[in-house]
Amino acid sequence: MTTTQNTLIPPYGGELVDLLVPPEEQNELREYANSLPSVRLSARSECDLELLAVGAFSPLDRFMGQADYQRVMDEMRLADGTLFPIPITLPVRPEEGITVGQEIALRSEQNRVLAIMTVEEVYEWDLAETAEKVFGKNDFRHPLVAEMNRWGRLNISGPLRVIQLPVHYDFQQLRLTPRQTRAQLEKFGRKNIVAFQTRNPLHRVHEELTKRATEEIDGVLLLHPVVGLTKPGDVDHFTRVRTYKALASRYYDPDRILLSLLPLAMRMAGPREALWHAIIRRNYGANHLIIGRDHAGPGTDSEGKPFYGPYDAQNLVEAHSEETGVKVIPFRMLVYLPEEERYEEVTNVPEAVRTASISGTQVREEYLQNGRPLPDWFTRPEVAEILAESHPPRYKQGVCIWFTGLSNSGKSTTAAILTTLLQEQGRQVTVLDGDVVRTHFSDGLGFSKEDRDTNVRRMGFVAAEIVRHGGVALCAAASPYRGTRNEIRGMVGTDHFVEVFVDTPLEVCEARDMSGLYAKARRGEITGFTGIDAPYEPPLHPEIKLDTVHYTAEENARFILDYLMRRGFIRREDSAAEPSY
Repeated sequence: MTTTQNTLIPPYGGELVDLLVPPEEQNELREYANSLPSVRLSARSECDLELLAVGAFSPLDRFMGQADYQRVMDEMRLADGTLFPIPITLPVRPEEGITVGQEIALRSEQNRVLAIMTVEEVYEWDLAETAEKVFGKNDFRHPLVAEMNRWGRLNISGPLRVIQLPVHYDFQQLRLTPRQTRAQLEKFGRKNIVAFQTRNPLHRVHEELTKRATEEIDGVLLLHPVVGLTKPGDVDHFTRVRTYKALASRYYDPDRILLSLLPLAMRMAGPREALWHAIIRRNYGANHLIIGRDHAGPGTDSEGKPFYGPYDAQNLVEAHSEETGVKVIPFRMLVYLPEEERYEEVTNVPEAVRTASISGTQVREEYLQNGRPLPDWFTRPEVAEILAESHPPRYKQGVCIWFTGLSNSGKSTTAAILTTLLQEQGRQVTVLDGDVVRTHFSDGLGFSKEDRDTNVRRMGFVAAEIVRHGGVALCAAASPYRGTRNEIRGMVGTDHFVEVFVDTPLEVCEARDMSGLYAKARRGEITGFTGIDAPYEPPLHPEIKLDTVHYTAEENARFILDYLMRRGFIRREDSAAEPSY
């Protein structure tokens, strides 16, 4: 990490890094950038570049070099000792040929020139080491660990000249930079600012909590929702921001709230992420941060256990509070008292007093998925209406059924029967068969691990789009690698992804093979055949595991159908018999 113009930048909340070149230089630099080799940034790297450029990650002024990267992983500190818990890197593939001393243009996914980097470092990084040190374990059920599996294995670093920030056409008046946010907060004339990090819609309990926190410190609320990359399956930011605007304008004191959007790419890194959020909010002008239970947690791991303890995030931020200048306000558990029509901390409520509460799972599965209106005591009517508009009942939502297993295990046969059964129930179904996708989308790909993964990711991308638009995607592909399947789970969203392991023994698959491919693989006439000389990594915790030896394809298809009914993806009109296996 270096500092702009060799001047000392206070770690957090002081003078902000500014990487944007002056307007009068932008056109000339843009023309120059067009003559340079280019790197196309991912959506995540675009978010990182934007926040680097405007100083949200101050004092960091570039994608991390190797010394910063290693010490951040090992000690949560930059090479100069400054506290910084999350690696901010720019990965590239070796075949891109980036070399030290080279100037390169950084382009958006839409091919717009955003910045020029003078490459000073090119270094290798290790996925397993990063996962273990930053996220606590190398588990592909963690959405970022799965995503990192497809990143380039080299990181590059060097000074940046940012020509333009990524373009956003939505909610432009709410997209305030750290400088703009601090200027707005100064107008309130209050010493204390409490930031509220959120990636979910706000309900009455959040409203009550943020108001109490603001009063407790006699300050101003910085309502600072993330509108970059959040956890797969979260409510889209367009819907969420509409609810924030409705609440901020109608139910908060205008002299005590500032709504501003944060284009952050979250890592779902739990305690480290919470500390990172505190540093970022300090740069935006806050000196307090509300930290909830399991803040920025990704959910459960492959064994069904939480990645982090419920209070790990609060404890880590509190431990570094003096250094960051950000005090923790814990998210206290509140319940509604119907008799008194108010919220109260659960620890202050006598046992005999009747309370009411609704969990996030109940909101989704009992109310929104069934078209039931949320009660007024739980959420404001404006919020309930917006959520109802954008969140149809579960039986109208999309779902991806991902069949994985060896060749001739029965994936395609079961999927074909299930397609008919789903159509009978009125669902629109798209079948994505691995061989068909390879013919139409992936012509020219071979059977190396990289090419297999590319084919599977293309299937996953199409499936995610189908699901996003309310359709059912049935995907049947060997998809032999566990990490890649978990990437697809992340693309689609865990709540809308059903992994079906067609667990047919290899000897049975060989006996069923009418094409003779297994025999050719045994004789060495073809190579890279899954299950023979190429690995197959069976799912550790699939939603469904099928036995195709003792049950017919139709029985298995009906078993999946009943599972989808129980999950609510099909409207259950008649109760189906539960299969016995």
